[in-house]
Amino acid sequence: MPEQKKPNAAQIASPSFRLAALDEDFLLGESMRGVRFLLEYEKAEQILKARRIKSTIVTFGGARVLESGGPEQHALWYKEARTFGRVASERGGAICDNGGDLFNVIATGGGPGLMEAANRGARDAGAPTIGFNIRLPHEQEPNAYTTPELTFNFHYFAMRKMHLAMRANGLVVFPGGFGTLDEMF
Repeated sequence: MPEQKKPNAAQIASPSFRLAALDEDFLLGESMRGVRFLLEYEKAEQILKARRIKSTIVTFGGARVLESGGPEQHALWYKEARTFGRVASERGGAICDNGGDLFNVIATGGGPGLMEAANRGARDAGAPTIGFNIRLPHEQEPNAYTTPELTFNFHYFAMRKMHLAMRANGLVVFPGGFGTLDEMF
């Protein structure tokens, strides 16, 4: 016996019938850019507040600086960025065992190289560490040392930069290229 089509099947299948919050075509449309901007702000804001992160130390540096396999100075800078992340986390208030406020949490652009090294140093200390990643044409993946619950992915550069700046107690810039200079300025 053939299945009978419901008399209101066309209405149910229509894009206008989708719940607005679940309608990807609607949400990704040009008219909703402001809403998406607000969502990028609010998602990170709520998560950082829930984790009681009061301040950060933003750390930038070259994404192509490797722990090994590159010029000798690469290994040196990687080691220094890792040491900085550990020491700043241990002494700056990023570790709190009793659920209290966290201060001077290492925050990076979330990428490889010296950002990875700073996040890795914070992780070595047992501190949370933040990665504010950005969606790029050449997909950047988050480094493996950011705290998973504090690894963000932004579409809008302005919103990412705002989150990098709004809790920053300090800015540390290791050697890098044009991307590092852009972030510094």
